[in-house]
Amino acid sequence: MLRSLLVAALLLPPPVQQAPPAQPPPITSGDRVYTADQTSNTVTVIDPHANRVLGTIPLGKVRMDTDADTLGAMYNGQIDVHGLGFSRDGRYLDVIDVTTNAAHVVDTATNKVVHTIYLGRATHEGFISPDGKELWVAERGQDTIAVVDWRNERVLDRIVSEDGPSKVVFSPDGKLAYVNHLRADAVDVIDVASRHIVTRVAIPARAGGSSDEAISPDGRELWLGMPNNGRTTTVLNTETHKVQAVLDTGPRTNHPNFATVGGVDYAYMTVGDLDQTLVYRRDPTGKPPTLVHRIQHRGHGPHGIWPSPDGTRMYVAMQYSDTVEVIDTAANKVVGSMRSGQSPMALVYVARSGPGSTTGLGRQGLDQRNEVLKVDVQNSDGSGTAQIRSLPGLDEIIVDVRGLRPNQRYTVYAARGHDTTVLLSATANAAGAMPEVPAYVQFFANRWDRVIVRPAPSGG
Repeated sequence: MLRSLLVAALLLPPPVQQAPPAQPPPITSGDRVYTADQTSNTVTVIDPHANRVLGTIPLGKVRMDTDADTLGAMYNGQIDVHGLGFSRDGRYLDVIDVTTNAAHVVDTATNKVVHTIYLGRATHEGFISPDGKELWVAERGQDTIAVVDWRNERVLDRIVSEDGPSKVVFSPDGKLAYVNHLRADAVDVIDVASRHIVTRVAIPARAGGSSDEAISPDGRELWLGMPNNGRTTTVLNTETHKVQAVLDTGPRTNHPNFATVGGVDYAYMTVGDLDQTLVYRRDPTGKPPTLVHRIQHRGHGPHGIWPSPDGTRMYVAMQYSDTVEVIDTAANKVVGSMRSGQSPMALVYVARSGPGSTTGLGRQGLDQRNEVLKVDVQNSDGSGTAQIRSLPGLDEIIVDVRGLRPNQRYTVYAARGHDTTVLLSATANAAGAMPEVPAYVQFFANRWDRVIVRPAPSGG
């Protein structure tokens, strides 16, 4: 009997060896991190393997460039370079200009703009479709999503949604597109093949409109940054099309993204006025996520965020500091910082299979003076910052203050010792904030070193 069993065992086919799970690709020198720089009107190009800024792609002149007459009627360059997306094969980057309503497609091998398409009012964010054939762009000044044959520079269709569509992201399988809205409490779910809205998901009114969104790599969750109320993130379950959680993430909540670290799935949320990126542990059963870390940044105004393919690094655009910071996701701390173009907004990581190129890159917007000052808010419990960056001819001051009396008018001053000069007057919104109010003046040349906010005089 024993001999028969041994013979039978020898005749059995060998056990099937299970292939190990595919490992995500590591960071390589061919990969690129890009930022859309709203003030210098550039795209910054970074080699993440070397943590080195390679240069910038200029799409227009630097804001307030008097030699180019940027604000004049004859100027025909691009203004407010803001949004980024890419093709899944890494060959193309799309860039969106908000003010000049342009969508560009850049060849990532040559850093050249190969197509430019002009679209509807206040285009904001867009992505190339999973099959690489179309570019879907949210026209935030309207109520439409433009579907573009980008190779032939032709609009194929416009999908009517709610007011202020802000961004388009595609599901991992490419069958669905998700559109958030800045001025509507809704998310539209669109069937990509038919271009029809198949589901409209209501967002709680307390959450406010959404400016940015990201879908998790497993396709189970859509995270929405909600800056209209100043501090909320909404998590949508894409399987049930139900709101899974509304999180109090902090003032000027910005962009979400995701990484798997040590086999655990996490979501990351940038919070501009805290200078933090929050780390949430995602629950595999669909329960609300758990806040596990607060990563403090070196610079100011974290905005766009994107992981490396292997999840070991998270790259964050620091809007106020004109830098990109690198987070070690295992240690949950910032381990590096690089200068970018001026006012980096969106940020994406594009993995490429071929060698990276540095051709066609310049230095526009890089290595310019930048300071962030704490605002002296008088006669109020408010607080905030003033970002001052050097521009041609004039300096740009962006004042961001919260904790003011709602709907009251305030005056902002530049100061040095007892000397002051008026920069601007503005009215706090219903939430008691003056978010990102701009002024242009010779700040550094006049040696101003403080920014003061006071209630405006009667009639001021």
